[in-house]
Amino acid sequence: MSTNKKKTGLVLEGGGMRGIYTAGVLDVFLEEGIHFDGVIGVSAGAIHGCSYVAEQRGRNLRYYKKYCNDKRFMSFYNLVRYGDIAGEEFCYHELPEKLDPFDYETFEKSDTEFYVTCSNLETGKAEYIKLNDVKEDIDLLRASASLPYVSRTVEANGMKLLDGGCTDSIPLRAFLEMGFLKSVVVLTRDEHYEKTAENPYLPKIFYRKYPKFIKALRERHIRYNKTRASIEKLSKAGKIFVIRPSVELDIGRMEKDPEELQRIYDIGVQDARASLEELKQWLA
Repeated sequence: MSTNKKKTGLVLEGGGMRGIYTAGVLDVFLEEGIHFDGVIGVSAGAIHGCSYVAEQRGRNLRYYKKYCNDKRFMSFYNLVRYGDIAGEEFCYHELPEKLDPFDYETFEKSDTEFYVTCSNLETGKAEYIKLNDVKEDIDLLRASASLPYVSRTVEANGMKLLDGGCTDSIPLRAFLEMGFLKSVVVLTRDEHYEKTAENPYLPKIFYRKYPKFIKALRERHIRYNKTRASIEKLSKAGKIFVIRPSVELDIGRMEKDPEELQRIYDIGVQDARASLEELKQWLA
């Protein structure tokens, strides 16, 4: 038996509510029986990637549509009362444990390695952390999706963590270095997007105790655009396979319209199906 088979990887960009596009792509993968040796997600990409590894097709769209108007889900009410835009107890405990149960058993039995990307405030670097038990390690998943400025710092594994997108929005390079040499990348920005610099004063106002993290936030757009350029180059060379929105995903940061969520999800489904034959040949 050959031992030279390249490991397949799936890299999932974040993007808040744009991530429902990724949910559509992943549901097509489940429908078609497309699996990977490893999955790495950032922020919303990590959230949707969990349901993919747990083989729960349709789960993310279902609960997003059902609870998008519930103040316990994502709201300024949460931010004012608890310091988090997303309700910790509701989103990471009540919802997956009771209201729309996450299949912890299937996730744990999966032979797919699952990683979340978080940002370390003290080092200003990305952390790529393997999750074996979602229930036990839920704070790591929460950290990956804890947006700067509107979330409290998450302390887990002896680190102070926030949204992985602050330091590595598309962790392809990290996955290639881990040995996942045949990777599919799912983006949530269209091919014409270019990230611009954010307000240079905000990082220092919010994170003055963490100078390295301040620097990371200020340089985020530079890293992102360089990563996108590298992805384009690798894709054209046939070394990776990219699925991205065929149109701009014009959806609100805190979208409350279930029909809009369905629309963005459907674009993900359509784009994934349009890529299927080429993807299957590339993976073969």
